[in-house]
Amino acid sequence: MKEGDSILLPAHICVVRHGETDWNNAGILQGWTDVPINEQGRRQSYELVATYSLSGFSSVYSSPLIRALETARIVARSLRLAPPTCHDGLKERNFGVIQGIPKSELAELNPVLLQQILKRNPAISFEQGEEMDEFADRVLGAVRDIGEVNRGKRVLVITHGWTIDVITRHITGKPRSAILGMKRRNGECAWLTVDGDSIATL
Repeated sequence: MKEGDSILLPAHICVVRHGETDWNNAGILQGWTDVPINEQGRRQSYELVATYSLSGFSSVYSSPLIRALETARIVARSLRLAPPTCHDGLKERNFGVIQGIPKSELAELNPVLLQQILKRNPAISFEQGEEMDEFADRVLGAVRDIGEVNRGKRVLVITHGWTIDVITRHITGKPRSAILGMKRRNGECAWLTVDGDSIATL
């Protein structure tokens, strides 16, 4: 490959859900609330190091929310890479007024809403939160941004569950409103090829 040819190549991006938090265990919607990873989350972060030690990542990107950023810092430091670059577009969906409310409490306050959340229905409207299209546009925009500046490279991205749901629908050709019927576990990944506006599965 000639020098400069890499600018014509796609970026390969591994998108990973952050390590576990206490709020994950307690069934509390985190959204934009900053909650650190717990001991299990730190173990999961070091497991990512072992999994991707030979993957050839050139850099690490992260949501600025602490649970993602703390995961990303552990991985970047352990792989001897530069500190993570934060991108606001990678943040979790803003769940508005219900952020910080345990699902057990929401079951009494608004059981219909809780059932839709448990289904991970992206078409839910959250009071004072983000609408589906607004959320999806910023997530996919962030992935394209990262892909464009990392053509010909492999990049690790640490982000959130609903964020990866947006990406999963896109690469599988499903509508933004589709219910996936699955949930990414902490530390679970999806591999992408990003080439200009195109985001596809690797």
